[in-house]
Amino acid sequence: MNSIITIRASSLGTLFDCPARWAATHIDGLRMPSNGKATLGKAVHASTAVFDQSTIDGAGITIDESAAAAVDAITHPDDEVVWGEDSPVDAEKIAISLHAKYCQQIAPKQQYTAVEVTCEKLEIADLGIALSGSTDRIRRVAEGQAICDLKTGKTAVGSDGTVKTAGHAFQMGVYELLAQHSAGVPITGPAQIIGMNTAKTPASQRIGTGEIVGARDVLLGDGESPGVLEHASRLIHSGSFFGNPKSMMCHQAYCPIHSTCKFRK
Repeated sequence: MNSIITIRASSLGTLFDCPARWAATHIDGLRMPSNGKATLGKAVHASTAVFDQSTIDGAGITIDESAAAAVDAITHPDDEVVWGEDSPVDAEKIAISLHAKYCQQIAPKQQYTAVEVTCEKLEIADLGIALSGSTDRIRRVAEGQAICDLKTGKTAVGSDGTVKTAGHAFQMGVYELLAQHSAGVPITGPAQIIGMNTAKTPASQRIGTGEIVGARDVLLGDGESPGVLEHASRLIHSGSFFGNPKSMMCHQAYCPIHSTCKFRK
């Protein structure tokens, strides 16, 4: 392979869901405005990161003080936001509520060693790809060090308090590789997903955790069948970016080539 193509860890799901949409965004550089749900997620990520980093540093920033980062992310977003049926006012209320629940219910049980660990490039020359992205947290566990990933959404946590982990293994596996490469520490414990429901009522704003053991196993082939990263490499280097009109994201609000996509006909 003559070229190295960079894949953001968070975009792998898009690549397999609809290669045409992935290529339009990550190769052709076409962008869509952000939406209310994504902005809410960024807000909660921002405020909880401030709180957790303060804990690591011993700075003593309070729950209320760190919540200001969530408010700022909503009122002064980095990108254009099309709110649609959502509203900044509702998003702010939900973000502050979830932030408080996280700081009170989840953070005290964690032993974080790093927050927002960024890896600009992890090159896998044999596959002609490079991985990049940020791992939300690294924590200390009985098995050593492990990663955590925060996920927000209306169905992030079930009514029984169970966090949905199915389908996230390969993304968590990539985050483990990035964290290990960037932080320089072995990642040997199970990956953890911290789920937060973005419902409007506090009672429905459930929060919980779930674990994935052996997240990296699916990334590499076993000698008989290729792993996820090899599939991704083959797809990208083939240039065969087919569309998926059955994708839940096949909508003008999410796809920059929706109006011109030949696969929708």
